[in-house]
Amino acid sequence: MAKTTDTGGLPLLKSHLKSGDFARLYLFYGEERYLLEHYLGMLRKKLLDGPAADFNFHRFPQGAVDLQALADAVEAVPMMADATLVEVDDLDFSKLSEGGRETLTALLSDIPDYCTVVFTFDTVPYKVDGRYKKFKAALERGVAVEFARQSQRDLTAWIRKHALAAGKDISDQAAEYLTFRTGGAMTTLESELNKLTAYVQSREITRADIDAVVIPVLDAQVFEITDALSAGDYAAALEKLRQLLAMQTEPILILAAIGSQMRRLLYARACLAAGKGEEALGELLKAATGRAPHPYVLRKTVSAARRLSDAFCRGAVRRCMETDWQLKSSAADPGRALELLVLSLREEAGRG
Repeated sequence: MAKTTDTGGLPLLKSHLKSGDFARLYLFYGEERYLLEHYLGMLRKKLLDGPAADFNFHRFPQGAVDLQALADAVEAVPMMADATLVEVDDLDFSKLSEGGRETLTALLSDIPDYCTVVFTFDTVPYKVDGRYKKFKAALERGVAVEFARQSQRDLTAWIRKHALAAGKDISDQAAEYLTFRTGGAMTTLESELNKLTAYVQSREITRADIDAVVIPVLDAQVFEITDALSAGDYAAALEKLRQLLAMQTEPILILAAIGSQMRRLLYARACLAAGKGEEALGELLKAATGRAPHPYVLRKTVSAARRLSDAFCRGAVRRCMETDWQLKSSAADPGRALELLVLSLREEAGRG
């Protein structure tokens, strides 16, 4: 089995799965839960293949981590097998007492050769306070694997692969639209793809099929409002807004999404004024928010910004800020405030 390693991420984990030579400690974290579960399943299969798999598998769900029980599990000798696997879910390192941190440090510094320990993080973040140098050093002996959101290119390839396995096909453009409607999380994508492949009678999955079957995430639904606003179709924007409110969607979330898109339009106007386009806007938004915008949103935003004026975009951002203040500081009807926002944006367009 592999000796202690430095953090190496997903490529290192893949090499361990291929060779069967595993590290003593892994730390799995990141936004893409689908990939985390996928590789965790592969690890289980490799390490627990045998008649005594249940005996050699020890799992500590969130809120059920007793350090003495964890130590017993780590030290338990495998039965009719070469290895044991210990999983610990969502242990918040920041909430460990000093004694607990010292106990865990000693435990992780001396994991038996036959045992692999995996910490997974979902509802709590994976972070280590640098002040606790011994504890940090013990964790750094393991392999930290971040399962980040996949790029559009990787998601498109994955979507097409799954569609083809079901006897269907989908274009790159439709796959991009599907990731926009679902938010791009692979667990959701898998579920929606299963629905689509069962629904579509022809071989090709189209955008119309996606609209008919896929339940859009909130950002996608609100984008329909801002898309209608950008196009000057205020009646459609009001109708979509009222549909969301009727579904008991939180008004502050709707406003936040509308405000975000209005800021994107303002940034797009700045990029266009500087003679730049989608690539520059994408870099600007990534710097501002820490995440690259979806390519569908990016393309639609630049297209809409070409039709709008600087004055409208500045006024729209200001109106969103005023509405945010109203929702947070008064007893105003939130739904009515959002409807008035749409009407005020129509006034801004008339001035622009």
